[in-house]
Amino acid sequence: MRKIHYTDQYLLNPYHPVTVFVIGAGGTGSQVVTCLARMGMALQALGHPGLHVTVFDPDTVTGANIGRQLFSEAETGLNKAVALVTRINRFFGYTWEAEGSSFPSRRKHDGDRPGLANIIITCTDNIRSRLDLWRLLKHHRKNTHNDEKTPIYWMDFGNAQTTGQVLIGNIRNKIHQPASNEYHTIPRMNVITEETSYSTIKEKDSGPSCSLAEALQKQDLFINSMLAQTGCDILWRMFREGRTFYRGAYLNLDTLRVNPIPV
Repeated sequence: MRKIHYTDQYLLNPYHPVTVFVIGAGGTGSQVVTCLARMGMALQALGHPGLHVTVFDPDTVTGANIGRQLFSEAETGLNKAVALVTRINRFFGYTWEAEGSSFPSRRKHDGDRPGLANIIITCTDNIRSRLDLWRLLKHHRKNTHNDEKTPIYWMDFGNAQTTGQVLIGNIRNKIHQPASNEYHTIPRMNVITEETSYSTIKEKDSGPSCSLAEALQKQDLFINSMLAQTGCDILWRMFREGRTFYRGAYLNLDTLRVNPIPV
């Protein structure tokens, strides 16, 4: 019997735009936010309240970003999150928000838990940020109430030069699934930190590149955009169809293959 995960009902019929945090507005993050802008417009056309996105990134736009990331020369020196959200708000008429800082902020004490969103999307290039986020999110596993600050899903993007992966899991212990005689329903999909043993992975140098040519040695030109669209398509189907057979995918540009990760 084929496995399936039905989207949390709260996200399908909310009283407010579904809140989304995008952490990282670089190569993948800038592409993801743009896909979300299109998705929000499509959802509204279907009678859904749409999305309200907040983007977090402490970095500024440099010359090496222009071309591979979605920034222009006129935005050089601006904060990435601010530049990206300002442009999207003007284009689509949204009131999305930008935070020129990391999330969660390391300046906060452990007892100060920041507000969250219904969907958390990470597009960062380091391990520590994911572990810091998981330490925060795991406190919400037993949440049963619903509002605009309730974290429900976590989608993570990660990539090397020509390969990448995206994985979505639910932050809640279980998401209610309707009875089905056709499918085997899965109430819990693991998040990235439950799938990967980060203790065995060495943190690589992810410092800024001095030029576009140097940046392309680390990440090829279209790996970010193809990965972003693959992940956002999974999310789109979770909204549009209210279900998903896949919780992620592996992408390899060298072989032009996308291998799905079943629920």
